[in-house]
Amino acid sequence: MERETQFIGQSATFQDAVERASMAASLDRPVLIIGERGTGKELIAERLHRLSARWDRPYVIMNCAAMPETLIESELFGHEAGSFTGATRTRAGRFEEADGGTLFLDELATMSIGAQERLLRAVEYGEVTRVGSSRPLRVDVRIVAATNEHLPALVEANRFRADLLDRLSFEVITLPPLRAREGDIEVLAEYFGQRMAAVLGWDEWPGFGPRALAAMEGHDWPGNVRELRNVIERGIYRWGDPGKPVDALSFDPFASPWQPAVRKPSAPTPGEAATPAETPAPAAPHPGAVSDLRAAVDAYERQILSDTMARCRFNQKVAAEALGLSYDQIRHALKKHGLNQ
Repeated sequence: MERETQFIGQSATFQDAVERASMAASLDRPVLIIGERGTGKELIAERLHRLSARWDRPYVIMNCAAMPETLIESELFGHEAGSFTGATRTRAGRFEEADGGTLFLDELATMSIGAQERLLRAVEYGEVTRVGSSRPLRVDVRIVAATNEHLPALVEANRFRADLLDRLSFEVITLPPLRAREGDIEVLAEYFGQRMAAVLGWDEWPGFGPRALAAMEGHDWPGNVRELRNVIERGIYRWGDPGKPVDALSFDPFASPWQPAVRKPSAPTPGEAATPAETPAPAAPHPGAVSDLRAAVDAYERQILSDTMARCRFNQKVAAEALGLSYDQIRHALKKHGLNQ
């Protein structure tokens, strides 16, 4: 499916973030975009470029996390032939490629202190120096950067330069997680559902059933919109009945009654105390503020049962084995939560 470049959502928290990006786009100043994975940081960065006066100039993307520390300076600032082993020819860096346009630095917090120092000089003076050269080059680049880290905390931990943070934080746009975007889960699910139905060649989009809608609203969405899209597309692909509303979703594609056991730790070396192998309990999603403990526990139990039944194709015996329950126990639990339809 083609790269998604439009914004889908109607919640006030999401619209406020998009509006802030639109306002900042016209100003030729650095912008920091903060948000959890899957919240749309790349889309906001592209919006900042497309709505700016630089819209017809280069838009260069660099993922700092994908670059080894030994190469990141070469990627950013370029290098001269022979400046290090393997540098057989002169190469322009990302700053030079983005001259006159926008440079988007994704995963900014992973950048080494050394690279941060050189980035600070480029931001302050508009100059870059290729690795192996002593001659600075003038560049005109707007910096947009993104991270899922709290940068002030990294400054306190001496993992990020305070002066660089000062230079980059003219405007900081913090994107809300999907769980905080009231009403947007169903809107996004419908959008992705219709698209996937079209890809599969369905004549009509039947929508979602009540079980699927309840499961979506009860999920914490740690992967945000990217996770939602995967869950919706996977659920429709596995549903296989275009004539009925999609009513089963699989949130964890790795979950299976037959998944490989957790590998036990290797034997201790001589003199080292042995520790018993433990199978960690599955982590519950963060519930946020809870005012009714019993209701929250019931909702989580219902979510587990719903997910497991969908994963086991609604075979109660297989689902009982997957959850370590007897057949009578799972029938009782399904009846309790109204899932024994």
